[in-house]
Amino acid sequence: MQIFRYRIKTDRCNHVFISHLHGDHVFGLIGMITNWSHKKRSERLHVFSPPGLQELIKTTIRVCGIRLSYEIEFHVVDTTISSKVFETETVEVWTIPLKHRGPTTGWLFREKPKPRHIRPDKLEEYNIPFQAIPDIKAGGDFELPDDRQVPNAELTINPSPPVSYAFCSDTAFSETLIELLRGVDLLYHEATYNNKNTREAETYFHSTAAQAAEIAHRAGVKHLILGHISGRYSDTDQHLAEAKAIFTQTEIATEGKSWEF
Repeated sequence: MQIFRYRIKTDRCNHVFISHLHGDHVFGLIGMITNWSHKKRSERLHVFSPPGLQELIKTTIRVCGIRLSYEIEFHVVDTTISSKVFETETVEVWTIPLKHRGPTTGWLFREKPKPRHIRPDKLEEYNIPFQAIPDIKAGGDFELPDDRQVPNAELTINPSPPVSYAFCSDTAFSETLIELLRGVDLLYHEATYNNKNTREAETYFHSTAAQAAEIAHRAGVKHLILGHISGRYSDTDQHLAEAKAIFTQTEIATEGKSWEF
């Protein structure tokens, strides 16, 4: 519903990553699946999740008499280990073992290093043929007809550094996350409770804002976004204050807000 509310374009979405099978994390998926079918989608949809989601989706489709216009391919992941489960030329996706009630995984989206940028003026200056460009982007030098070598540093400029995003919800505080999240650019971490309810966090396998900030601080991430805050709280001021006391680069997840770092 929020995706439709904020008019987020989903027609090119071919991969969905689900952390666990609690209702607030999966019930919306069947609506998206049905909506795509109404639009006569034809591209295959890949769904990554812990065990059980395929049964849930297929049973719902059968009971509700839904006729899909496309195929869904389910990928069951092992929530006890960190492993690469998806990869393209530009990005790779890793699982992050989380501690919650039932099999739960976080997701690490890591951009691959980009090729170097060719300087257009140098293409013209040295009359560089098109077929030589891939090798130069990969870091190679260029050999002129008179056997002189033009160094790559003259022909290219550095690309923007690759970025990474980690999604950790829902989970109790877990020190094993620290190394898995080392140096991540942006971390979303659940912060269901503040420090007044630390015992409840332990009981229900959730985290406090301070615990999320501790993970961010010790993992050396660049930015932290707190979410999944319990509805019992009238505002998020206390959560933010407790987190910022440990990790200053913290913000609260707000529906409809976007971040650029």
